[in-house]
Amino acid sequence: MYSLKNDLLNINIKPKGAELCNITSVKNNTEFLWQADPKIWGSHAPNLFPIIGCMKNDTYIYNGKTYTMPKHGFVRHNDNFTIKNQTDSSITFSLVSNDALYALYPFLFEFEMTYTLLNNSLIIDHKVINSDEKPLYFSLGGHPAFNCPLSATDDYTDFYIAFEKTENSPSYLLNMANGLLTTETKPVFSEGNTINLHPDLFNDDALIFKDLKSRTVSLKHKTKGKVLSVNFNDFKQLGIWAKPKAPYVCIEPWLGFADNETTDQNIETKEGHLELKAGEIFNASYSITIEKSHLV
Repeated sequence: MYSLKNDLLNINIKPKGAELCNITSVKNNTEFLWQADPKIWGSHAPNLFPIIGCMKNDTYIYNGKTYTMPKHGFVRHNDNFTIKNQTDSSITFSLVSNDALYALYPFLFEFEMTYTLLNNSLIIDHKVINSDEKPLYFSLGGHPAFNCPLSATDDYTDFYIAFEKTENSPSYLLNMANGLLTTETKPVFSEGNTINLHPDLFNDDALIFKDLKSRTVSLKHKTKGKVLSVNFNDFKQLGIWAKPKAPYVCIEPWLGFADNETTDQNIETKEGHLELKAGEIFNASYSITIEKSHLV
């Protein structure tokens, strides 16, 4: 376990998957991150690379050859991360392609995750380095799950997700049988920029947004105000999800999304995927800010 700490927050990160596993108030010990109850959902905040969601039949095609890829990619359960750099306020994890990964993903790369603690915010940086002589195709994203409610005196329905701008973007629906995106959508914004949390909100799986105007969303209590905010300026898509009736909510900045049902499975033309040219570097970051009123 690796830790970052200042006067306000204590952060812990597991070396496996370079996964964030605690965001805790130093003064009152409030834990803001879901604690991965395996009976409900056994993760905290997995990192998603080089895909998000499912590929059709868990496979894709590159240069005429079929490859296997697990849901959300191979980073989240990977034991081969090393520490590249560490200071009092930040830590960088690195995963370099190897023979086992090349069999799943035929590209030479380095994937870095840097966590930086700054006052009451945690900045999460992603770096993809294309070490190959050909283009690299990928998606990446975060999957942090936040405790909701935070105390036994509150209920899940006391909370809502607030978007910084008025929204009318629909949620794109998944086929629950195979995890692939359909052409169907549903409206979710009844009041313009809020989504009320309730136990059945995620009965149809995640809310998936491709074209939001907002780049900051907040978890708020209906009477006690803001709990935390996630800023995702570098990310084009957003997922919001929880297991139905579970006491948490995930706010997930994404670059990419699951395969469409109509996909031809060619990774080079996959909707939402990014292309990184040989020798180039890609960076994207998001931040989690805890309201100081919850840290005293």
